[in-house]
Amino acid sequence: MAASRVTILIVDDDTGHIALVRRHLRRAGIDNPIDTVNSGQDALDYVARTCVHEQSTSDAGLLVLLDINMPGEIDGIEVLRRLKSEAATQLIPVVMLTTADDPREVDRCYALGCNVYVTKPVDPSAFMVAIRRLGQFLSVMSVPKYGLRLT
Repeated sequence: MAASRVTILIVDDDTGHIALVRRHLRRAGIDNPIDTVNSGQDALDYVARTCVHEQSTSDAGLLVLLDINMPGEIDGIEVLRRLKSEAATQLIPVVMLTTADDPREVDRCYALGCNVYVTKPVDPSAFMVAIRRLGQFLSVMSVPKYGLRLT
């Protein structure tokens, strides 16, 4: 992923989870830029700002690691719905990274267009293993450029 300048955006209101995800992605060999935001609204603002400032010929890419349960009016499900409903952002890969393991939530996220759904284990050692595996997956995944302008 590093060769294509992919930025990873972690969207989670739990700063402890953000730190663990960042640390274990690094340990898995992911050296891409990692940005973080703590709310659904901040995620939408980040993506809109990033897409508007990118040139359409850019080779930049964005990958979103998105928690479902966040405070405020815009949770992860709503962020996913909005990203996948806009032409300028619908190709941005979204990985749901959440403690929610309800099969209805999993189905709903895939129906809305998430690319991967990963349940964060509650056990700390299992969480570390899951994030390292996610890092291995991300290291071989291709991400489309997102240099489209929002309208």
